[in-house]
Amino acid sequence: MLILHRQGKRGRQMKNNTVLLPVLIMMLVMYTPGFCNESAELVETMGQGSVNWGTGIIRAQGRGLPPEWAHGKPQEHPLALTKARMVAYKNLLKVVQNIRVNSKTTIKEAVAKDAEMAAQLDSMIRNAEVAKEEYRLNGTVDVIIQMSMTGGFAQLILPDNILHVEPVKTIGSIKKSGVPGDQPAPEPFTGFVVDARGLSVQPVLALNILNENGKEVYGPAYVSREHAVQQGMCVYLKDIERALEIKRVGKHPLVVKGIKTQGPENSDIIISNADAAILKSKPYNLSFLRKCHVAVIVD
Repeated sequence: MLILHRQGKRGRQMKNNTVLLPVLIMMLVMYTPGFCNESAELVETMGQGSVNWGTGIIRAQGRGLPPEWAHGKPQEHPLALTKARMVAYKNLLKVVQNIRVNSKTTIKEAVAKDAEMAAQLDSMIRNAEVAKEEYRLNGTVDVIIQMSMTGGFAQLILPDNILHVEPVKTIGSIKKSGVPGDQPAPEPFTGFVVDARGLSVQPVLALNILNENGKEVYGPAYVSREHAVQQGMCVYLKDIERALEIKRVGKHPLVVKGIKTQGPENSDIIISNADAAILKSKPYNLSFLRKCHVAVIVD
């Protein structure tokens, strides 16, 4: 805690305060929870809720009013809280339904064909975590609930063609040949970063990245379901510097530029054939693709 001591002279005090004020403001900014990361995360607002494609958290809010007869009575807040949660659950369902599974299908469309999946999803939503409750003087209660897109949710929603993939086995290691004048072998890539800024990309749960010929270079066929369920197929961020710092893509990711999108929702990303060839040039690159060490940079 910074304590300002009173100075002997008013002029000196004003001078010191002038110097300290910017410092105090900077300290407040630096120590505000989430300040450094929030601007880098892609948060998609949907009605009375949002999807954070950086953290994988879905949120929705609800407001409840107590009946008039309960004002000033012990039942006031409990009744308002019950209503607020019911509204929040309904709003969360609407948000979840609008999430895109891939460039062709939303969750609403996916569960419409499967009654069992719809029932399981409804149960997950009703068991969503209460992140915040706010009680107002007029008896109104505001509630925010949230759930993760990973874990059980991803296991339920991700397409069936995302299967368990065995680890990629490599033979030997990368070494110099020993011939005079040879350069050391290049450092292997640890992840994959696609700069898709300017393409109006719409985020999806099951990402597809294609080359210019329309051939898939990253998608459901390349990832292990285990890893996709644990952390999602990719993370969407708005700051490339932040993306290069995250543990997910490692210390030496392959960074490429998206050149256009494909599909009705602008969700499938096209990269150049040259960049796709680099990605496919080494078998050990398949290892970080299998583990979903992928980030997409968007506006």
